[in-house]
Amino acid sequence: MKPHTALILALSLVSGTPSRGGEGESLDAILTPHLERHKVPALAAAVVKDGVIVASGAVGTRRVGADIPVTRDDRFHLGSDTKAMTALLAGMLVDEGKLRWDSTVAELFPELAGAMDARLKTVTLTQLLSHTSGVPGDDEAFDKLLGGSLTQDGNLDELRYGIVREYAKRPLAAKPGEKFAYANMNYLFAGSAIERIAGKTWEELVTERVFEPLGLKTAGLGPQSTVGRVDAPLGHVEVDGKVKAFLAGPNGDNPLVIGPAGTAHMSALDFARWAGWHAGAGKRGPALVKPDTLAKLHAMVVTIPAKKDAPPGTPALGRYGLGLGEMTVPWSKEPLLYHGGSNTKNLAHIWINPQRDFALVVLTNIGGPRAEAALRAVAEDLYKRHAD
Repeated sequence: MKPHTALILALSLVSGTPSRGGEGESLDAILTPHLERHKVPALAAAVVKDGVIVASGAVGTRRVGADIPVTRDDRFHLGSDTKAMTALLAGMLVDEGKLRWDSTVAELFPELAGAMDARLKTVTLTQLLSHTSGVPGDDEAFDKLLGGSLTQDGNLDELRYGIVREYAKRPLAAKPGEKFAYANMNYLFAGSAIERIAGKTWEELVTERVFEPLGLKTAGLGPQSTVGRVDAPLGHVEVDGKVKAFLAGPNGDNPLVIGPAGTAHMSALDFARWAGWHAGAGKRGPALVKPDTLAKLHAMVVTIPAKKDAPPGTPALGRYGLGLGEMTVPWSKEPLLYHGGSNTKNLAHIWINPQRDFALVVLTNIGGPRAEAALRAVAEDLYKRHAD
């Protein structure tokens, strides 16, 4: 370890707060060939070792067709990488004795139990967070409830509860605990339960209890850019062979009501700090949860059936735990904690190796297969260069 790196880490351990450190060496020269090869608007990445960012970079443009260079401080959409934050909030409430891993949906929403599907009553918090609840994958009925919430009055916690109330009447697609089915509705159930127990909206809780103590200064929720401005990388989609940018607005991101499942954004640097906190496996502050609880969050629950046509940003193989998955890749000796996140217009990957206290993050501002191929290639490249 370099002397200055050791000093930064020592100060971090003493203070009990995560060191922001610097940006490390530039990755721009490494990222640029990947940008050109995969033809994505922008790429950003960061590598963190022993809690210190050792390398980072950002190349490309915020908006296709415009010369607006991205920076290492630019906010990128994280999508379902948000799920691990919701699982962490649940772990905090478990530590406080306000929630149990085996708390059931019927216990969490007793007033709905009378009209609730009988099998749903028995679904546990662990099953919700691991996508083993028996709730089917996102479907037309779920999309209809999301769309309907946009026309209703109330704060986001009230809108989420409305979706939970209506969805609870639906039958499950499988016996609880029987198999894996990736469903954002699981995290709306969990998020709504967390809100009613803590007495605040999920947005307030993740800001106050995750973003702020970890020093994630660029972290926010919803579209990463401001309405009317290109002050962050815009999301993009490919339509009829042409790449289209999406400005902040109703169609620029997932509906805000889906927050616990996927609306966070932050810079590659802050995303790496989040990844580094996990990679430390409790060795560094802040101690947001007990060591046993953090181990629970990193433990795998179910094997994911291989799915060749899984949309980028959704689990396609490996195993899944509580907001984080695990994947074995040929370029790592150890299995890696992993998750992807996308709103179809952006894509973000997080790779964590607690055994080496090492992690890396890779992000782009376009969705689809080209984005998936680009991020996988960058992750392999950076891991081979930096993990040892």
